Amino acid sequence: NKTKQNNPNKQKIDSELRKQVAQWSVAHTKLQNQIDALTKQNLALREELRAWGLQDPTDTEKPAASLPTPCGSRWEKHLPKAQNGLGHCSGVVHMSSMSRVPSSLSSQTKSKHTISKANCPCSIHKGHKSHDIHFLQNLPTKPESSQQAVCLLDSTLEKMGIQEKQHTDGKVEHVLSDGRVIVTFPNGTRKETSADKKTTIIKFYNGDVKKIKSDQRVIYYFSDAQTTYTTYPNGVETVQFPNKHIEKYYPDGSKETVFPDGTVTRLNHGCEETVFPDGTILHIKRNGDKTIVFSNGQKEIQTTQFKRREFPDGTTKTVYCNGCQETKYSSGRVKVKDQTGKVILDQK
Repeated sequence: NKTKQNNPNKQKIDSELRKQVAQWSVAHTKLQNQIDALTKQNLALREELRAWGLQDPTDTEKPAASLPTPCGSRWEKHLPKAQNGLGHCSGVVHMSSMSRVPSSLSSQTKSKHTISKANCPCSIHKGHKSHDIHFLQNLPTKPESSQQAVCLLDSTLEKMGIQEKQHTDGKVEHVLSDGRVIVTFPNGTRKETSADKKTTIIKFYNGDVKKIKSDQRVIYYFSDAQTTYTTYPNGVETVQFPNKHIEKYYPDGSKETVFPDGTVTRLNHGCEETVFPDGTILHIKRNGDKTIVFSNGQKEIQTTQFKRREFPDGTTKTVYCNGCQETKYSSGRVKVKDQTGKVILDQK
């Protein structure tokens, strides 16, 4: 019983660990690229100094802790942001820009970062996973503690069975223990593929989201317009607006519109049918003739020549375009009036 009670807590902790580990690992790549660029700039400056016959200030012996301030300030200002969890950019949730410091900044610091994981002071211990979360949330933010971040991230990835692959174009690929593959691109776009390769979710940097379902449905959400566009395998396309207005397009060219109040309109080969919430149905033919079927059983036909109302008891009333009126009762009686309303025929 105790084991069953603890399972939900463990699952929640595992989920939090996965989110934070993925967050730090992705952000590491961004800062790794920044530091590599700064290192190249430093090397280029040294060559220029030598070419001018000046002494390279970094050639003098200095304590290992006195690293160039640009590198330290660049990554140090990003670390606190990651402690708040996932970042937010242009309306789309993506990995924040947190990172561990790379194992090599220059030839002076290589020896400092060649620390074995076994001797790392911040290695994750075998205990309750809440300790792991505690270590992750309190990741050190100072340059001199960067080796702790390195060890913590590597240890956590290994413990959770997450494989990381960094591509030359800047994207980072993570293979999770359940078979899912998450690829994060340099611009913040994130692509997640299920283990069976049948479901894909892409979260773009601008907030748009594209989902490819196992049933071959493709759902695209436009963040700015808050509109969802869905395509189905049978060729049907739907557009849902934020006010619950829905439009459906069919392969044969017909269209269906669902309004927020529940009214449904269908267009098919020039004909239109509208169903209102109270049950009233309106048919409009291509020539403009209208037929209205009311929920109380009455029916009205409107043409360019006449307007006729049919009642449930069989009575019909017709008004012609010249103003004459004709009433036929279920008993067989017929009454006709002229334009002025005078009865000119009353046949019983």
